[in-house]
Order: sequence, then C-alpha cells, then structure tokens
Amino acid sequence: MDNHSEYKIYYYRNSRANRAPVLEYIQKISTKDRAKIAAYIILLRDCDGRLDEPYSRYILSGIRELRVEFARNKHRILYITVEGKKIILLHAFLKKTPKTPKQEITRALNNLSDYKVNKNLIEYEKEI
Repeated sequence: MDNHSEYKIYYYRNSRANRAPVLEYIQKISTKDRAKIAAYIILLRDCDGRLDEPYSRYILSGIRELRVEFARNKHRILYITVEGKKIILLHAFLKKTPKTPKQEITRALNNLSDYKVNKNLIEYEKEI
C-alpha cells in the first residue's frame, strides 16, 4: 500500500442548499464510529479508490459503496472515483436492510448529477 497516494478525497456539496451530506452524516455519529469511517476513507485513498469486498462493492453508474461495519452499525458511503485522482463521497446512510435501499442509491445518483453540473466539493480533512 502506498502511503503517498496522489488521490484526494472530497465531500460532494449540494449546489442548492450548500450542504455536504456525507460530512453532516459523519459529524452526527459516535466518535468510535467516526474513527472507523475515517480509517476506511484513508484506506480507500491509499488504495487509489480501488477496494474490493468486503470493504467496497460496485452499485451502478460508477458508484461504489464503502462498507464500514462497527458493532451493530452498518455505515455505507456511496462514492465515485473521477479524473484528476479524485474520490468523491456522495451520500452516506446507516444500512438497516439486507439490500441497499433504492432511495439511497437514488440520492447518490441525484448528488452525482448535481456534481457533474456544478463541481461543488469540499476537500476531505482527516480530522473529522
């Protein structure tokens, strides 16, 4: 694993509400869960956005799901990797069903569409 990855992590920021849904999600969860998510995000960056199961799974339209499980919590962060060595965190949720709910995928797709038009991002900082 290369600790000097050129890849950078970004939070998608909604162009209308000027909110970063993944950042807001992470800030609301427990400190322990937050630390585990941060470790997985750094692993994702260090692996150039390419993680296989059980860490990540392909969803659709270039969107992948970062799978962070801690105790009984199953956090999911939907993300894409784009040109310019950018990993963009689009949407996050707490998974409570066996399959990824369609409405969560739809939110990520809507965020991706907004990103493609507005390119509105916040650079990820390790200390979340």
